Amino acid sequence: MFKNADVDDAPGAPGRPPNWCNGDKQAVGTTLGSSRTWFTIGQGILNEVYYPRVDIPQLRDMGFIVADGKGFWVEVKGIENCRVEYISPGVPAVTIVHTHPRFTLTQRIVPEPNRDVLLLELILDGDEQLQPYVLLAPHLGGTGYNNMAEIGSHHGRRMLWAQQGPFGLALAAVDRHQRDAFAACSAGYSGYSDGWQDFNQHGEMQWHFQRAGPGNVALTAALPRHAVLGLGFATSHEAAATLAVSSLLQPFELIWAQQIEHWQHWHGSCRVHEKTSNHGALTEALCAQLKASAMVLRTHQDQNFRGAMVASLSVPWGQSGEERPGYHLVWPRDLVESAGALLALGAEIEAREILRYLIATQREDGSWYQNQWLGGKPYWTGIQLDQVAFPVLLAGTLADRDALDGIEVADMAQRALGFIARHGPISPQDRWEENSGVNTFTLSVCIAALVSGAGFLSTSAEGFALELADYWNARLDDWTAVYDTELARHHGVNGYYLRIMPTSALSDDTALSRVMAVKNRQNDPGLNATEQIGVDFLQLVRYGLRDANAPLVRDTLQLVDALLRKELPTGPCWHRYTGDGYGEHQDGTAYDGTGRGRPWPLLTGERGHYELLRGADALPYLQTMAAMAGQAGMLPEQVWDSEAISAHHLYPGRPTGSAMPLAWSHAEYIKLACSILEGRPVDRPESLWARYRGFPLQVHIWYWSPQTPIRTLPDAMMLGFCLPRPATILWRTDEAEYQDIATYALGLGVHVARLPVPPEDADYLRFRITGTSWDDGKEYDVRISRG
Repeated sequence: MFKNADVDDAPGAPGRPPNWCNGDKQAVGTTLGSSRTWFTIGQGILNEVYYPRVDIPQLRDMGFIVADGKGFWVEVKGIENCRVEYISPGVPAVTIVHTHPRFTLTQRIVPEPNRDVLLLELILDGDEQLQPYVLLAPHLGGTGYNNMAEIGSHHGRRMLWAQQGPFGLALAAVDRHQRDAFAACSAGYSGYSDGWQDFNQHGEMQWHFQRAGPGNVALTAALPRHAVLGLGFATSHEAAATLAVSSLLQPFELIWAQQIEHWQHWHGSCRVHEKTSNHGALTEALCAQLKASAMVLRTHQDQNFRGAMVASLSVPWGQSGEERPGYHLVWPRDLVESAGALLALGAEIEAREILRYLIATQREDGSWYQNQWLGGKPYWTGIQLDQVAFPVLLAGTLADRDALDGIEVADMAQRALGFIARHGPISPQDRWEENSGVNTFTLSVCIAALVSGAGFLSTSAEGFALELADYWNARLDDWTAVYDTELARHHGVNGYYLRIMPTSALSDDTALSRVMAVKNRQNDPGLNATEQIGVDFLQLVRYGLRDANAPLVRDTLQLVDALLRKELPTGPCWHRYTGDGYGEHQDGTAYDGTGRGRPWPLLTGERGHYELLRGADALPYLQTMAAMAGQAGMLPEQVWDSEAISAHHLYPGRPTGSAMPLAWSHAEYIKLACSILEGRPVDRPESLWARYRGFPLQVHIWYWSPQTPIRTLPDAMMLGFCLPRPATILWRTDEAEYQDIATYALGLGVHVARLPVPPEDADYLRFRITGTSWDDGKEYDVRISRG
């Protein structure tokens, strides 16, 4: 293809369009030292490596070719017989063994604890004619564009270098005697003049290009059969080379042993061993998964922004494009779900850091962005009310444990609860980041936050927060359930909770019959709101707002199991909601903005919590979650639920190309394991259980708000107003004279007024709200119901 293979500059610029590796990782890890590197493993090779933050991938992958120089060659990531395992459960020192009829290739991967370097020991056994070659694909700064690659020399040692903007990378290699181990080397453009193309065309390494870039570049080098590679990162490739060589000038076994010691100490310090010592409840395999899940959560924490955790060290379906963020972002919900799991294991230090980070990134109005980079800069700017409520729950849980350790949370709680009171119970997005309306999961978390966080407020604000929580809980079924629909009649149930009650349905009786779009489907299924159900209602039981045997709960469960449950070889798993399109297409091709939704293992964990609360055996659900994990214990976001498609490595009950590991999945596994051991949901706020115990309280006041106007008021009920700004209420009953009452502030950004209980013979209340820019003068009628 290229006539002169010894020229300095590689041909083929700028290379093919870059992409990432698939989202299903076999292992992840980091060090507990000062090093700022995180690694992932996929297809038996090193995939994305992150530095200096857990949200900036610097590498696409680093794999190997084994060849004999006579036409035989094989890329090891294509070898099916591959074993990936941690040295012991929950300790991210990884061994990878590829077995081929002619050889065995063993890799051991471990981060250096005190330098920004990743170490990899390589041993090739078998046919003596064979030699390994490393293939390195830098994506510095989180992109495959505009990278520079070069074969360099660092004080007499051969080096594979790359640079892009403020980031530099260097790969060095040594033999058993710590001597320079690189032989023939080459730089090229991915897809045109890289090492894989060289072997694919020639069956051996013939190209020796000195440099490539700017573009999507790759580096190749020949190695001895036993070598240790050091992959260093810094602000320049020269500095990275110094770090890499420094790390290589010590025995690999020393770093390996340090990693094991540090992680075993961490597991002991947060009492993971105490949880896993009860083999009467959890088998050895389930305990091993518990340690792996604890390690995954700790690995997803950042070193610079203490307390921040990304959702996943992966890019779902990353092979199909170069979307930079992937799941390398902070979602407040995922973060608090993970904090709750860490707290269940006794990791209070990590949980406090998470709370500090959340307080530092709270917006002035009391909310948090939908997701954000580690430093707090938003990526998606939507609002999900559960994500505003969860940080208050974390603060309340730490306070219940007397573990706040001096963190002042009153201001955070006041602003967050004020935002919830002003905007709830309607959320612009549900927890799946899609439709607006009233959702059972979101509302459960908001009610829990109002109760758990009330104690952080002033006396008057505390009373209002509890009143509002009681009111929302009392009205919850009115806002989220429907009865006697075609779907209910078809399945022989009386009523059920909706996936989400559209905002318009709260004031328009015809809204439920209109199509509610499913946004991630190529062809919208055209379902109205009453035809869409989801699994979110189980949170009502988990938090103690409804009893596990409440008729609506049981009826909805019957529908969910009929429509969303999938029986897989690994056990039962559930889709998120009717018509979900977030997942691979039916032919196995990657999700591209549309697709077909797949079951989520974390929903098996949520179902396990429900079974625990109704007095059933929850252990099978924990076992199912563990069975859906990868070889080394990574839990996926989704599993495949159709016929096997081997070309895409999709098999029933096994991980798809979605995010793996998903921190939230691991958090749910930990919580279910700990809940089984303790006999109750470990993330249920105790104040919430003490207040409701599965049943809503009788309330004496209903709160009218702009987002949830009241059309009918029960007899002998007081009408209150919850408004975002000061106002005067002009009101009367029937034909009586108008009276006025002014709202008063509670210090929450909420302005409240309460009318007297209407006379027994009154048929309606009529009122106007004045002094506001959004509703001045509009007249409302509220009918008073009898009996």
